[in-house]
Amino acid sequence: MTPENELSNDFFWQARIFDALTYPSVIIDLEKQVVGANKKFYESYKLTPEDILGKKCYHSFLYKNTPCKSEDCPISRVIANKEAHTYTLKRQYKWEERVFSPIFDDQQQVAYVLSSIRDITRTKSLENQLIGVKEFITRVIYASASAIVAADRSGRIELMNSVARELFGAQNGGEGTITHTEQLYPPGKAKEIMRMLRDEKIGGRGKLIIPRISILNAKGVEVEVEMSAAIIYDEHGNESATMAIYNDLKDKSKVEKELKQAQKQLAQSEKMASLGQLAAGVAHEINNPLTGVLFYASLLLERKDLDEDAREDLNYIVEDANRCKNIVKSLLVYSRSTDSNKRIVHINEIVEQSLKLVRDQKKFRNIKIRRLLDDEMMLVNADVSKLNQVIINLIINAADAMHGTGRISLNTYRDKPNKKVFLEVEDTGEGIPRENLSKIFDPFFTTKEVGKSTGLGLSIVYGIIEEHGGRIAVKKTGAKGTTFILEFPMYVPSEDGPHFCDPPLGSA
Repeated sequence: MTPENELSNDFFWQARIFDALTYPSVIIDLEKQVVGANKKFYESYKLTPEDILGKKCYHSFLYKNTPCKSEDCPISRVIANKEAHTYTLKRQYKWEERVFSPIFDDQQQVAYVLSSIRDITRTKSLENQLIGVKEFITRVIYASASAIVAADRSGRIELMNSVARELFGAQNGGEGTITHTEQLYPPGKAKEIMRMLRDEKIGGRGKLIIPRISILNAKGVEVEVEMSAAIIYDEHGNESATMAIYNDLKDKSKVEKELKQAQKQLAQSEKMASLGQLAAGVAHEINNPLTGVLFYASLLLERKDLDEDAREDLNYIVEDANRCKNIVKSLLVYSRSTDSNKRIVHINEIVEQSLKLVRDQKKFRNIKIRRLLDDEMMLVNADVSKLNQVIINLIINAADAMHGTGRISLNTYRDKPNKKVFLEVEDTGEGIPRENLSKIFDPFFTTKEVGKSTGLGLSIVYGIIEEHGGRIAVKKTGAKGTTFILEFPMYVPSEDGPHFCDPPLGSA
């Protein structure tokens, strides 16, 4: 075969290959004229050779009559750089990707430029849909009221919405930066959670719900949350990421605590009311025969012919009868059968008066009384004698708990925004056993020896405080002592007359 035939044969095969290209393609010379087009191009654009051959490329491709700026022209770039160049063009409702590739001569110089056109409308549509979905998911994540954290398979945090940053105290840089899931939990907890996530017997494959768990914020403080976690799998079923949703239980725990306190107060109030009615009835029933016993025993003691043994027995009868009389008196106080005489008074005045009324000086010989009384105006509407009884009872109990040696502190202060006045009575005694805390305000409950206490002291105190619209509780107790806290509505003078805050919710 002659060289001419070989050249002719090569050209034949090149033309056949060019026509076999699946994308519409044209050949452009250095003058930017179209010098050839494949079969696919003519079929796709319904054109003939006469429509495009010899025409400038911008007529055929950009559908305009003016050339491109040289810095924007992809053909100029291909000629100058000798490298392929791609750009995307939107034409009406269609997206086209245009690839410009150099065709070299024997001296490796660009002789022509091959331009192929690919319809990417469907791809672009799917891409836009994916972008829209991603943007929607992102908006949902960042608008969520729950804290959301996502991490890659190594535990490196990739996403943390604003609620999560606030919950964990995370910063974008510097101190407080959180970059790994192990920083979100106490030591070892992250690995335990992953083990549970992979255990199909716990919550199903890759799913886990924990109603209450402790997390760590950036300051190392534990916070109780509700957590839902999941493993994200790729199309082959391999783990690719993890995510977790957290809900802070602080408000929920507060509501649960207030509800329990309210239920406890209601139960205590109902119990006190029932026992109060019973105590009043018993006291009145006992009082009459008790008065007779004292009267006739006293008459017998006046007899001159009474021998010493009988007189001694009668004295025991009178002594025990008087003791019973005091118990009856306590029952009447407990049942609130006594009259109330309230007036507006400063809480500090009640404290000072109560301290003066403590008569058993011997009991307090080795006890230091410390006054921490706020100078602010703290008025309450109170029956002074009853609150004296409350404070004296708490002081005597404190002295007994310290066995006559230690320190008793009385601290008054107010919460002006919430219109509350507080009194704390603190001792350095041995504390209240945990098993007794729920029973200390119950009538007739006492840990003292038989005959040393009726067990009505704190129950009477509870009733008096409740009568004043307040509450009493054990603020803290332990080996270093106990602190009782008393809360009262604060009296606030106003132009329309006296004003008191509502009785507090909750329970001692």
